[in-house]
Amino acid sequence: MSLLARNLLGSLCRATHIRSFHVDSVRDEPAPYPGVSSDFTKELRFIIPEEVPKIPIYRVLNGQGKVLDPSGDPGFDQDELTEMYRYMVRTSVMDRILYQSQRQGRISFYMTNFGEEAIQIGSARALKFKDVVFPQYREAGVFLWRGYTPLECMHQCFGTARDFGKGKQMPVHYSGAKANIQTVSSPLGTQIPQAAGHAYALKQTDKDVCVVCYFGEGAASEGDAHAAMNMAAVLDCPVLFFCRNNGYAISTSTKDQYRGDGIASRGIGYGMPAVRFDGNDLFAVYNATKAARKLAVEEQRPVILEAMTYRVGHHSTSDDSTAYRSVDEVNYWDTVDTPINRIRSYLTDKGWWSESHEKEFRSTTRTEILRAFKEAETTKLPNPLLMFDDAWDTLPLNLQDQKQELIDHLKRHPDHYPLDKCEDLE
Repeated sequence: MSLLARNLLGSLCRATHIRSFHVDSVRDEPAPYPGVSSDFTKELRFIIPEEVPKIPIYRVLNGQGKVLDPSGDPGFDQDELTEMYRYMVRTSVMDRILYQSQRQGRISFYMTNFGEEAIQIGSARALKFKDVVFPQYREAGVFLWRGYTPLECMHQCFGTARDFGKGKQMPVHYSGAKANIQTVSSPLGTQIPQAAGHAYALKQTDKDVCVVCYFGEGAASEGDAHAAMNMAAVLDCPVLFFCRNNGYAISTSTKDQYRGDGIASRGIGYGMPAVRFDGNDLFAVYNATKAARKLAVEEQRPVILEAMTYRVGHHSTSDDSTAYRSVDEVNYWDTVDTPINRIRSYLTDKGWWSESHEKEFRSTTRTEILRAFKEAETTKLPNPLLMFDDAWDTLPLNLQDQKQELIDHLKRHPDHYPLDKCEDLE
């Protein structure tokens, strides 16, 4: 059928609401074509997206922290749940301190996690430590849960000599070997095919482990996402594609990103299980991630998870979100339906948390993080010659020449560089 004919047929269907045409000649046996496993039909039918039921959003807690169905309550005891809550608050407090420090010019850049704390702590709690994490850049809570300390975060954001990455990355680009998390990288979506490949490698040696790849709905529009998901589905890679659908890809809202039913609906096309859940509901995040991990490991196949949430902060300190969304919209998600408020209400109803607990914990946490901040801020920067390390086993001759040229230059002009703030040149 020509392109013109197809267009005319589509226009006819839309104008008359006709959805199918009957064809008289048809075989009754299954279609022999290798591309699909469908049966033949006498009916010519177009699948109209608007007529397909939307994927529901699974939740356990409502906006006031009340359990909707007792069977969905994970049953955490007081110690377990208060620990998770503390990590959510700790992430938020650290965010506020580092965001303010960037505005004061003390660090160069920052990206907050406001509004997405339940996604990070709930999913991290549902995983096993040996599961490998491929982060995007809004997973600070996952780093903290897996053993990264606020002090190590501070050293990375300041790029000090005690930064695991030796000051070679932008702030919030944490290096997480100790936490079994791959290093954060700036290019959008590159971690998605890497995660699929890593999962394929792991399944050759360990059947009780999976890979978790975090990304936003904006990154899901990258070509890398399609290649990764198709590869993972075809090769049965045990990887969780964890999408944080927070409403905005920098300044581009979801209505300008895709026409279909979000990200979870794409699982059908790729041939993988998918689930959508309330990302502001700690219990829903935990339950969905735990079940998805079980499915991925036991069946050795990929799963798409779509956590519905809202990015309360600016995309980064380089963004001004007031240019594309209203203050009232942000205030609602910042003060009314927040993941921290929701789980705090649950804890309070249980008698496991109180205003005095809240005040004391926030005070001690702020003191702890400010102490780490001051320590990192006064730590020396790396030896600038370290920029030549870690890429080559044996430094090529041209880089050896450049390194020596830099040494000679710094010795000739020491007053033009803040070498007193760096570790000694050797």
